[in-house]
Amino acid sequence: MSTRGKFVTIEGCDGCGKSTQLAMLSEALGRRGIPCLFTREPGGSRIAERIREMLLDPANAEMTDECEALLYAAARVQHLREKVIPALEEGRLVVCDRYVDSSYAYQGEARGLGYEAVKAINRYALAPDVTIFLDLSPKEAFLRKHGADAGDRLESAGEAFHEKVYRGYLRIAEKEPERFLCIDARKTPEEIHREILSVLTGRGIL
Repeated sequence: MSTRGKFVTIEGCDGCGKSTQLAMLSEALGRRGIPCLFTREPGGSRIAERIREMLLDPANAEMTDECEALLYAAARVQHLREKVIPALEEGRLVVCDRYVDSSYAYQGEARGLGYEAVKAINRYALAPDVTIFLDLSPKEAFLRKHGADAGDRLESAGEAFHEKVYRGYLRIAEKEPERFLCIDARKTPEEIHREILSVLTGRGIL
């Protein structure tokens, strides 16, 4: 019987460098021959990707905050059942670009729905073994990527909104310091990568 795999999530404000770090981590794990699944939220499976399109489409400006939160939760449970849980049961390492902490930060904090409300609609969500937060303020992040993506409904929500998102992430860091680990994303990509590998090794993930 295989041992259950580990579940790692990567979080951060838009433009913090998640994509770069995920690519570097995927290459490093491939070199080590570690069986793994790299996936993302919202998305990661056919139905969840369709929900993602609906969520990020700027044409859906009239979407209510509650509808948004419920759609994220719906995409999440589909993704978990279809992709994440089977991979963990096979003993694979699962690395997910965003997860339920994004809902706490975006919908709970920035949309004002509250932590408990978001937690209630995500009761099917698995707890990650470790979450790595690439700590970079929205102002610095958008400067780095030369502005927000106007074709993304959430990215184009404005600076004040994204400052609330960032504050939401910092609240989680205070609330769950053992799971939610902050890495200074102002460092070079190579420095951040080495720190991520060190964290995952120290936690027995690698």
